[in-house]
Order: sequence, then C-alpha cells, then structure tokens
Amino acid sequence: MELEALKASWNKLDERLAETEIVNLRMVKEMIQQKTKSAFDHIMGQNIYSFVVNMLIICVVFPFVYLNTPIQTSSFAIVEGVMVIGLIPMVWKLSLLSRFDLGGKSSSELSRLVLTYKKVCHQEKIWMIGAVCLAMIAFYILELGFNTEAGYEFSTRLLLPLGLSLLTFGLGLVFAKWQLRRHAHQLQEIERGLQELREFEK
Repeated sequence: MELEALKASWNKLDERLAETEIVNLRMVKEMIQQKTKSAFDHIMGQNIYSFVVNMLIICVVFPFVYLNTPIQTSSFAIVEGVMVIGLIPMVWKLSLLSRFDLGGKSSSELSRLVLTYKKVCHQEKIWMIGAVCLAMIAFYILELGFNTEAGYEFSTRLLLPLGLSLLTFGLGLVFAKWQLRRHAHQLQEIERGLQELREFEK
C-alpha cells in the first residue's frame, strides 16, 4: 500500500516537473519572439520613416524650391527622377517586411524573407551612392554651366551654396552610416531570434 502511494506521488511529481518544463519553454519562446518582433518593428518603422521623408521631399520640398528659385526644368527633372526611382527599392523592402509574420510562418520561411531583404538593401546602397553622386554632378553642371537666368558667376559668391551643398551631403552620409549600423544590428537580432526559434520547431 505504501509502495503504491509512493509510486503515485512520484508520478504526480513527474507530471508537475513536465508541466513546469513546458511552461518554462513556452516562456523562453515568447521572450525570443518578443525580442525578435521588437527588432523587426524598429526596422519597419525606419523604412516607413525613410519612405515618408522621401515622399515629402519629392512632392513638397523640392517642387517648392523649384517654383521659388530660378532652377532649370532639366535640373529639377534629373533630381526628381533619381528620387522617384529611389522609391522602388523602398517599396520593395516594405512589401517584403509586410510578409513577415512571426506567428504564422516558419522560421525557415522568415529567414528566406530576411535574406531577400538584405539583398535588396545591398543593391539599394550601391544604387543610391552612384545615383546621388551622378545626380549632384549633373545638377551643378546644368545649373552653373547653362542656367543663364540665374546669372551665376564663377566668384566667391558661389562658395557659399557649394559649401552648404557639400556640408548637407556630408551630414547626410554620416546620418546614413549611423542608420545603416543600427539597421544592421537590428537585422542581426532578427536572424539570431529566428535561429533560436528554429530549435523549438525541431
């Protein structure tokens, strides 16, 4: 009788330990998912912010500058065209991020999405550096060389707008580098989280 009672108590203890282990594993999984989702939300927010800022520049800021300064139509068209084309990878990235469903897709599917996203980011970086540099060169050649209406003269007066442009470009590069480092860190967090979640799927 005592042996039966001892067996019963051991069985209950085993059940409780099993339940505790399941609860602990569930809690660990939820913590990993939360951390991964937090990193994903940062990346999503950063992409939305970049898209909105670019749209404001394309639709409001630069048209306002064009209408209120003697900028040539060809110069305006080049800069606007480069900025509009630059929206394509942004839209592509947002499309990829919108398919990132942490609860509804396996970690392998999500890892493939992240890999595609990283490829788009790499291509966008190369494209944007080249396109922005070429657009700036074309803009200044057209404006300083062919814009007779503005009455530009090659004198010290040109140093101020050129200096401000270079300063703006330099600050933009510094800010972009900081954003890219932060972005890379968030991507590493997501990849690490997906790798850890893959262990729960085995």
